[in-house]
Amino acid sequence: MKLSVIGCGYLGAVHAASMAELGHEVTGIDVDPERIASLATGVAPFHEPGFNDLLAANQQRLSFSTDMSAAHGCRVHFLAVGTPQSPDGSVDMTYVNQAVSDLLPYLKPGDLVVGKSTVPVGTAERLLQMVAPTGAHLMWNPEFLREGFAVEDTLAPDRLVYGVTDDEAGIKDTALLDEVYAAILAKNTPRLVMNFATAELVKVAANSFLATKISFINAMAEIADATGANVTQLADAIGHDDRIGRRFLNAGIGFGGGCLPKDIRGFAARATELGVGDALSFLQDVDDINLRRRARVQDILVAELGELKGKKIAVWGLAFKPDSDDIRDSPALDIVESLARAGVHVTGSDPEATGPASRRIAAAGLSDSVTLAVDHLGAAQDADAIVVATEWKHFRTTDPVSVAGHVKNALVVDGRNCLDSDAWKDAGFVYRGMGRS
Repeated sequence: MKLSVIGCGYLGAVHAASMAELGHEVTGIDVDPERIASLATGVAPFHEPGFNDLLAANQQRLSFSTDMSAAHGCRVHFLAVGTPQSPDGSVDMTYVNQAVSDLLPYLKPGDLVVGKSTVPVGTAERLLQMVAPTGAHLMWNPEFLREGFAVEDTLAPDRLVYGVTDDEAGIKDTALLDEVYAAILAKNTPRLVMNFATAELVKVAANSFLATKISFINAMAEIADATGANVTQLADAIGHDDRIGRRFLNAGIGFGGGCLPKDIRGFAARATELGVGDALSFLQDVDDINLRRRARVQDILVAELGELKGKKIAVWGLAFKPDSDDIRDSPALDIVESLARAGVHVTGSDPEATGPASRRIAAAGLSDSVTLAVDHLGAAQDADAIVVATEWKHFRTTDPVSVAGHVKNALVVDGRNCLDSDAWKDAGFVYRGMGRS
C-alpha cells in the first residue's frame, strides 16, 4: 500500500522506515530540508539504535520530500508532526494544524488520515471537521515509543490503539488500518478500538501514570536521605507486590525528554480548559518533585565540597536517557548549566549528545564554563567530583579503579543509582547516591 508519513522527527522517521519494512511504499514529508536530505541518503539525523540499518534495508520502498504534494496518490496518511509545549504549559498545535491544512488539497475520497501525534483530547473531532469535506476519513492511532527502543516498539508494539468514529466509516477505517498493520497483528498484538477521546487520552494517561510512579519513588528517596533508609531496597521490596510492580521505580534525578514532562503539563492544562483541572492537580506535585531532583545533585556537591565556585566537576551524561542523543528537558544538561552558573568549570561527556548539547550550551552563553567531550575518563581528569547523570552502559561498567588515577578528589555522585556502590567505595571513592549511600 502507498502511505505517507507527515513529520519525520523521531516518531515519523522511524514509523516511515518501519512501514517500509512491513512492505509498504512510503513517502516521508517534512519541512526541514536538512533532515529530509539526511534521510534520503539513508543516514539518520538523530541517534536511535537500529534505525540506520532499517533505513538502509528499505531504501527502495522509501522516499522523502519537503513538498506536501508528494502525499498525492497515497491511500493512508500518518500525521506525526511535533506538538511542543507552549509557554503556559499547554500543547502548541501550530504544526498539527498547518500539516492538516497543507494536506487537504491532496486528499481524495476514501483516503485515511491517521493521527499519531500526542494531542489534547478533543483534537481529533476538530480535525475531522477539516478533513471530512474532502471525502477522506480520520482515525487516531497514538504511538507509545521509547527512545532507544523506537524501532522495536514500532514493529513489535505491546498494543495498537485505534480511535474511530462510531459509524460505518469507522468500521471501514479499522479494516484499512488493519491492512497496514497486518504483519504486526499476525503476531497476536492486542488491538483496542475506541472512540476519539479515549484514544487521545490513552497516551497522556499512560505517560502521566509513569511520571507519577517515577516521582513517587523520588519522593521516597527524599525520605530515605532524611532517615538513612535505602530507596533501592525499598523499591525492590514494594516492587514484589503485583499491584505495584518494580518497573519505573528507580530513584534518581528524574525524567526528561520530549514526552513525559510535556505530556503531564499539557494534560493538566487541557483539564483546566475543560473545567476539571482539580482532577489533575496532583500532576503539579509530580512535576515539582521531578524538577527538585535536579537541584538535589548540587545540594550533595555543596555538602561534600563546600563552596563550588572554582571547582571542576565532571558530568557523565548529557542526553535525557541512554541510547539517545535527545537533550530535550534533559535533567543531565540542566545540572550542567546550573553548575556552570554557580561558577563551576564543568567537563561534560556523552557518547552521542555532545553535538546538540554544545549548541544549547552556546545559546545559553555558558561555553566558557563548559567543556564537552566523548571521552568520559578524559572529562574526569583532575575533577573534584564526578556526577553520573545518564546511565549509559559504559558509565555503569567503568572500572572505578581506572578512574581513581584521573580525579583530583575521589567523590562520585550517582544521579541514576546505576553504579556498583561497593566497588566505587572499595576503589577509594566517597559514594553518594540518590536516596542510598
